[in-house]
Amino acid sequence: MERILDPLWEETNAEEPAPYLQHLADNRITLDVVPNGCRFFLQLTNDPRCHLELVEFLRLNTNDVLIPQALNVLPRYTGLKSLVLKGGHDFDENGKTKSGLLSSLPSELCSLSNLQHLDLSFNSLTELPLCVTSLSCLSSLLLCYNQIRTLPDTISNLRNLELLSIMSNQLAVLPGEIGQLGKLKTLDLSENKLACLPEDIAGLQECTELDLSGNCLTELPETMCQLVSLQQLHLHSNLLVSVPVGLAVLPSLKCLDLKNNQLRYVPEEIMNCPCVRLQGNPIGVAEPTPSTDDHVPVLKSKEIYLSSEDKSFLVTPDGGRVFLPLGPQFCFPLGAVSSNVTIYFRILPPDQEHVKLGHHDVLLSYTLELQPHDIQFNQDVEICIPYFVKRSMRKRKVGKIIADIVAEQDSLDVPNILVTPRTLRKREVVIRTYSGENWTDLATTICTKRNLAICRVPHFSWFFVVSRLVKDQCQVPKDGEVLFSSVDQNIRIDFPPGATEETRTISMQVLPVSTADLQRITGDSQSTTSPLLCLSQSSSDNFLCPVKIQLPLPTGVTGDTLDRSRLVLLHGDPQAQNWTDITSQVVFEITHIYARFQVDHFSWYWLWYTTKTYIGEMAKNVYTRLRMYQVNFVALQRKRDPEQVLLQCVPKQKVDTTMKKLKDRYKGPEPSDMVEIVEGEQFFAEFEQGLQLHSERPDCVNGKIVFVFYSRMKNIKEVYMTSQADRKEKDVKGQVSFYRGSVPAGLPKEATKHRKGPNSHWMATLPLKLPKLKLQYGENEMGKNGQSLPPLNLGNAETGYLTETNLSSIARRIGHEWKTIGRNLGLSTGELDRISYNKRDNLDEQIFDMLFSWARKIYDQQDCVQRLIEAMQESGRQDIAEEIEAVIKLGKQKYEQSILRLGLDQGNSSEDSAIAMSQS
Repeated sequence: MERILDPLWEETNAEEPAPYLQHLADNRITLDVVPNGCRFFLQLTNDPRCHLELVEFLRLNTNDVLIPQALNVLPRYTGLKSLVLKGGHDFDENGKTKSGLLSSLPSELCSLSNLQHLDLSFNSLTELPLCVTSLSCLSSLLLCYNQIRTLPDTISNLRNLELLSIMSNQLAVLPGEIGQLGKLKTLDLSENKLACLPEDIAGLQECTELDLSGNCLTELPETMCQLVSLQQLHLHSNLLVSVPVGLAVLPSLKCLDLKNNQLRYVPEEIMNCPCVRLQGNPIGVAEPTPSTDDHVPVLKSKEIYLSSEDKSFLVTPDGGRVFLPLGPQFCFPLGAVSSNVTIYFRILPPDQEHVKLGHHDVLLSYTLELQPHDIQFNQDVEICIPYFVKRSMRKRKVGKIIADIVAEQDSLDVPNILVTPRTLRKREVVIRTYSGENWTDLATTICTKRNLAICRVPHFSWFFVVSRLVKDQCQVPKDGEVLFSSVDQNIRIDFPPGATEETRTISMQVLPVSTADLQRITGDSQSTTSPLLCLSQSSSDNFLCPVKIQLPLPTGVTGDTLDRSRLVLLHGDPQAQNWTDITSQVVFEITHIYARFQVDHFSWYWLWYTTKTYIGEMAKNVYTRLRMYQVNFVALQRKRDPEQVLLQCVPKQKVDTTMKKLKDRYKGPEPSDMVEIVEGEQFFAEFEQGLQLHSERPDCVNGKIVFVFYSRMKNIKEVYMTSQADRKEKDVKGQVSFYRGSVPAGLPKEATKHRKGPNSHWMATLPLKLPKLKLQYGENEMGKNGQSLPPLNLGNAETGYLTETNLSSIARRIGHEWKTIGRNLGLSTGELDRISYNKRDNLDEQIFDMLFSWARKIYDQQDCVQRLIEAMQESGRQDIAEEIEAVIKLGKQKYEQSILRLGLDQGNSSEDSAIAMSQS
């Protein structure tokens, strides 16, 4: 292969190479995930050492502000075979993927006559640039997640096209010329606005997969029955009322997905088709007869139960109740929508991107995302989200979960609060959502018997459940008002007449602080405080006349014994970054148990009784420590498979219980020393000293496993570790360390001051050990050199694969029938006899040698996993076959979830695969 960089320059120029040259790899330039990638690309283009005509693969990020300049020089890369110009690499403040800046392409790009793969996904295109239809060699065209409304008639020029994906656009009409793409094998038109299809679609005689899901189709042309090569036809989530009966006899059809349509009658031929899916259709339900009365007839709502494989459901004007996996429910009242609407949903594991917490908030649920976000319902839709709650009171830091026991009520209309056994309200459960500009808390009721938080909304967005300090509110008119705290009736605010010209909304939250916690943190047995009072209002203006605040005196202090020189009133900002002594600015009115003072604006107020001088810094430290949880880290290895490691962050009071539950299946070191961490704080786990992750995961950053601590979650992950060290003769002793990551916004500096120095982010380290290998396979592949088994994967991540660890687990379940399995896998009698003789003293080694010898031969074949499943079934080991199928299914689900989190298109194949397809 010729080199892009002139070798003469490399020999004669000994100076440090330009930084952009590091992104050259043979005939590839990959800059889509590189910061300032377009700037590097322009520098590379202008470098006289580079032979631009030799570049065949190029990837750029269209979120880059320099993408217009980069497009102008693209025609100089005449040898390009694959060009990826994708957006979606950046996210806005709400975690939504940003579209790329690409809205058109320069006409000069038609000169890229060798181009075979073009990916323009996640951009701002409203139409297909005409220069694209001039690229006659194009075999793969990806236009997902744009705003394309129409396709030009010249689309028919792309006669070599084999893959066309226009998923998630605004297509309302499909031109008849689409039928002239005679070589097209995969066509994805899902999530558009198509109401009908052209008769000419019958021209797609080579098409094997056609995805029309999530459109507005009410019927299909009869000519679709002529698509004799069709294997996969996806029509779910449309408005179909009928389907051509000829679809049932398509010779190659393997999947006909008709879920969530309006099919009330389905032909018998379709019903009896083994590959058809009809869930979510009102089959056999009669049309509602018009009422002769003036009122609208009451319709009985239907119920839809969705599985973990579903990603959407259809809502009709009839309404209904929908049940999602993991517990969320929706109730759409009659007439909530005027026409059929497809709703898409995701249940996201909690992370800092999709969860916004305030001070002392506690997360109680996963995040539920419902789309489209901009839809407005005619009537409010009821959303029910399950939340986590503990059934018993436990000693906990003040400022965290003070009241965990929920009052048992039979009605759904109970107040949305958690109560202590004394029924004193301190915390409440609310559903939090994104309103388009900020995160807001919704009016929420709770069903305590089922642990459901319930709200009603006019539109969809992100939703999750939190426990927060009780918020008392009132409207203060011109005539004045009095606001009492429901947490502590001794706290009240008096608004005199004339305090405001216009009505204001006042909010009050109270954080009780125990004397024991205060003295433990400060180390001062003489200090005590009143509850912390947090006040806010809807107006930014000061009050027109002073407002009186009443607080109880600090614990153990009365008006008779009070030493006024020790009484300090602190004023704090809403982020608690600074506490200012304002004692000299107010006049106290002291009674036997109360302290009253006046203010003309609102903030946070904290009354202290102490002998200390610099109380502001002490208060800042106390407030920070009240937000922190004491936890221990656990790292345990599974007894039957030491490569499988359980990592968990456990609250201090749960460590003994957790370890007791795990001791039968796991072994390992004692938990780490106690560490303090904040709700919503990120941390990492990294294997060290010869140990490493077995394979990269979506939740990894630079080989470190990412966690986010939430006190009500399990904060647990199971991973596989491995080592490149020699394990034939001895154990490999290493460790796993835990490091701090980013912290929630607004955390005071005191919470991070201990992170200075070379070990600034380190929290704990626990020892781990990989035992020496006891089993071998293949003398030629291993044995003499004593190295660990090299990585071996069957299948691929997209279709699901078995890792080397999975194969080892399978081998341990095989017994004396290993020769039968080997024969069904295709191994010769001679090979099996050789294995049997060479490993005659060890059955386990015979099994491992057989299985891995077979895997080494066929690991790169597409159907290798299916062959393994069939061999197990033919050998009478249906249990192992089912285990393999479960592993594959789980792997595919995790792959799809990781693709969605990264904002990628599930249907996209790599450019290399597309080119290979076109060349075959």
